[in-house]
Amino acid sequence: MAFLEIPNVQIKGLAATIPADVKDNLTDPLVKDAEKILKNTGIQFRHLASEKMTASDLCADAATRLLSDLQWDPAEVDCLIFVRQTPDYILPATATILQDRLGISQDCYAIDLAMGCSGYVFGLSNIAGLMQTGHFKKGLLLVGDTISKTCSVNDKSTYPLFGDAGTATALEYKEGASSMKFHFGTDGSGKDAIIIPDGGARSPFNDSSLEENQINEGISRSPSQLVLEGMDVFSFGISKAPYSVKNLLSHFELDAEEVDNFAFHQANLFMNEKIRKKLKLPEEKVPYSLPKYANTSCATIPLTLISARKGSLESGIQKNIGCGFGVGLSWGSVYFETEKIVVSDIKTLTV
Repeated sequence: MAFLEIPNVQIKGLAATIPADVKDNLTDPLVKDAEKILKNTGIQFRHLASEKMTASDLCADAATRLLSDLQWDPAEVDCLIFVRQTPDYILPATATILQDRLGISQDCYAIDLAMGCSGYVFGLSNIAGLMQTGHFKKGLLLVGDTISKTCSVNDKSTYPLFGDAGTATALEYKEGASSMKFHFGTDGSGKDAIIIPDGGARSPFNDSSLEENQINEGISRSPSQLVLEGMDVFSFGISKAPYSVKNLLSHFELDAEEVDNFAFHQANLFMNEKIRKKLKLPEEKVPYSLPKYANTSCATIPLTLISARKGSLESGIQKNIGCGFGVGLSWGSVYFETEKIVVSDIKTLTV
């Protein structure tokens, strides 16, 4: 079983930035059956990146503000991990660009992780693992996507569901800090459930990559756009997310009643409520950001904590579980404690 425990690293702050352009599913003429979509998904508003805006723009803004609020000198940051599915370029890695853009020292470990819905949990394990010995003292985990750009406006299975966001998590080495505890899983046999078929080395971009095809009623897209097989993803989510959280709680002998916040990947309301009920969690312990921000891919867990739990995170000790699940297919859960951390206000960005 893929369990991991990492000591000596604590989260010091969180920040998030979203695009200024916002769409309302109830008034967007491109969204059909808006009332039904709102009832089933819980998603009304989606913040969408402009043509020129990238995930790194959103994450850089969040990181800049968080560093300022923490009164950290960027030169003190030893390591930077950027989790994304929408990089600036095929190469180089966007993390190297962010190192320079944020004014971080060249003596910095910087790397991209190409992960989606479970990306925050995987990214947190990677950066905490790097920092646990104390060789790296301060780190930035930047997690975000402009996933809406991959959706066809003629695809009712994706267009009304996705928004864009960038987040920053600041971490610091502290000997004796409460350990982060993880559970992970992967099932590559389900890769076709969430996929962009064309554009990679397996199926390079070609003359037909931009040709839109009708798949079903209300679903038309090109091979270079996002595919989301709703029923497959639903079955996966309601099984693997509870499975992962239960394994985490059991293996590390954690008491669910003592956990303050269960922050799940914000897939859709119907799915997430099934997960909550399977785990028998009270509503007040399961925050949502879906209504305001939609499904923001890898950014959903930190964005949810920032938008729904800012006051409690700033004022005292909080015991948190985050669970991400989706594209890959992959899933992961993490338990971590916070104490009076800095939570920057959510900001809108225009580029």
